[in-house]
Amino acid sequence: MATIATQRIQPARARRLIDFEAILMLCERDVTRFLRERAQLYGSLARTVVWLFVLGAGLRGSITIPGNVSYLSYVFPGMLAMAIIFTALQSAVSVIFDREFGFLKEILVAPIPRPSIAIGKALAGATIATIQGCVIFLFAPLAGLRPGPLELLASVGVMLLTGFGLTSVGLIFAARMTSFEGFGTINNFIVLPLYFGSGAQFPLERAPQWMQTLARFNPLTYAVDLLRGLLVGVWSSDPRLDLIVLAGFSLAAVAGATTAFSRQD
Repeated sequence: MATIATQRIQPARARRLIDFEAILMLCERDVTRFLRERAQLYGSLARTVVWLFVLGAGLRGSITIPGNVSYLSYVFPGMLAMAIIFTALQSAVSVIFDREFGFLKEILVAPIPRPSIAIGKALAGATIATIQGCVIFLFAPLAGLRPGPLELLASVGVMLLTGFGLTSVGLIFAARMTSFEGFGTINNFIVLPLYFGSGAQFPLERAPQWMQTLARFNPLTYAVDLLRGLLVGVWSSDPRLDLIVLAGFSLAAVAGATTAFSRQD
């Protein structure tokens, strides 16, 4: 009887576009694995200390910030963005890990809709990236920032949405790759242009025109602007536009990740 019931349930699950149980299972698995391996968290903290205090101390005298804002306060949202982009894209490497040990094949042959696989993996990466960002908030007082509860909650939402989209981008590449080394190369190729072209380290108003043009097509630009506006009160564009672009990017990226998984054998 149990076998017959399972056979009846599985086709029904296969016809669903979204399987919330599968999404939660995939998310929980990756987040649990992250919590058991602390090296990534320690690396993120070390990177924040170096970039915020060492590099920040060296650059704050040579970069003019609009308004009465210190350079450390101005660059702190950029440090959150750095944690998000590094962690989110790196989280996508779990696909290669799962392929190596046969788990990915089991998921692909299971009666789980491909969008659910992409969403589950992207949600896991977004959650891990947001955890990293929340830990970095411990350094906010050292940068002269003391955001209120509403600002913190809104910032967490921005980090989660940004991490969701960036993890989805990583999944698009990871779904087609079989080696960790190859993914690492692609990862660095994506991370550095997105980060330095987002205005995370310096105001884009004084940047060359070609850089300002490219920044308009950079989704991380809008994430940094949202975080900076919420935490520092400095906006470069309309926050509604920032949110719309970021949400549209995340939807398009997860759709691309779904397509990448749909082409898997």
